[in-house]
Amino acid sequence: MNAEIISIGDELLIGQTVNTNASWIGMECSLRGIRTNFVTTISDQVQTILDTVDQAVKRSQIVFITGGLGPTKDDITKYTLADYFQTELKCHEPTLRRIEEFFSSRNRPMLDVNIRQADLPVDADILENVNGTAAGMWFEKDGCIVISMPGVPYEMKGIMLDEVFPRLEKRGGLPSLYHYTLMTQGIGESFLADQISDWEERVEKAGFGLAYLPSPGMVKLRLTSYEGEKRKPEIEAFFQELIERFPRFVFGTQDRTLSEVVGRLLRESDKTLGTVESCTGGALAHSIVSVAGSSDYFQGSFVTYANELKMNLADVSEEDLQTVGAVSSEVVTQMAINGRIKLGTSYCVATSGIAGPDGGTAGKPVGTVWIAVADEKGAVCQSFRFGDNRERNIQMSVLTALNMLRCRILGVESEKK
Repeated sequence: MNAEIISIGDELLIGQTVNTNASWIGMECSLRGIRTNFVTTISDQVQTILDTVDQAVKRSQIVFITGGLGPTKDDITKYTLADYFQTELKCHEPTLRRIEEFFSSRNRPMLDVNIRQADLPVDADILENVNGTAAGMWFEKDGCIVISMPGVPYEMKGIMLDEVFPRLEKRGGLPSLYHYTLMTQGIGESFLADQISDWEERVEKAGFGLAYLPSPGMVKLRLTSYEGEKRKPEIEAFFQELIERFPRFVFGTQDRTLSEVVGRLLRESDKTLGTVESCTGGALAHSIVSVAGSSDYFQGSFVTYANELKMNLADVSEEDLQTVGAVSSEVVTQMAINGRIKLGTSYCVATSGIAGPDGGTAGKPVGTVWIAVADEKGAVCQSFRFGDNRERNIQMSVLTALNMLRCRILGVESEKK
């Protein structure tokens, strides 16, 4: 089954808003065996919408439309689709009641424009939106399914997961696919592929699909069974091989984050954690507390961007700061060891580096980062060269620091050879 995604909104065309909806829909469709052949972004113009939808209906089996279903005058998608499918708008009582409940529960007045959101095409199946006031719509024409949803990401996702995919599965026609993902950190895509070439050959001979999904600091490996979940044990066995071969790099499965994995390990071992951060500026702590329940193990953080704070909060030697500099093994080790004592934690992770784009030298170019992990036995410290992009440097520093901590908790050697 093939699909097409149409994203409506001038804000998308001018770059004011990033089109995350299309990428999410494409990913979720691929996991269910629906192939996305076209992704189109168009303006909020009646004729543009009509022409694009008409073209999509002629070449695709499913058309996903997002955007233009809000209460304002420039939200014209509903009216344009009603014209295209030659149907009239009529008050949909279940949607009106839900809109009334939505505003009542928030103690907000309901305006006429909100009431009119319950006016929906008579010939469409209405898709409930539990997260907002704009309902989704399901049309069918000439063997093509056209699904229109609001552009607000969490509203669109709710409709897709609660309404759209279940309906498509009931209709049949979706292949029986099963995906399982292995998560790695600290190893590049090409190097990983070289290391597991023998494993990859056996995977392909067994009839599984393999995909490398790289991102800054991480590589995901996804195995796909074309016979459904019944081959899950075989996939798990293949991945278990990699878990045993690369304990330093493999940290989890099924899109679990490093923060989640580390949090589980800390909770299971009844240990606590703190951070002392310089170049990451609190991003490491933010990643840790993004996990629900992190207060069980995370005590807090010192963000010591200035050298004065490194000395005052983490007892870093002024002499070392002057002689070897803040971006050094000596300083970051002191940050981790002394931070653990001051924060009163089982573990402390420290970061110090040159995120960029300025500040680099011949000896310490932009992207140089030192990371240390301390516990009651002492500290491990490593240097890294991540690159020249500030945002990626911070992101990769956070991931690398978390993986170093994971290895330290598990007793896995994390140092580069």
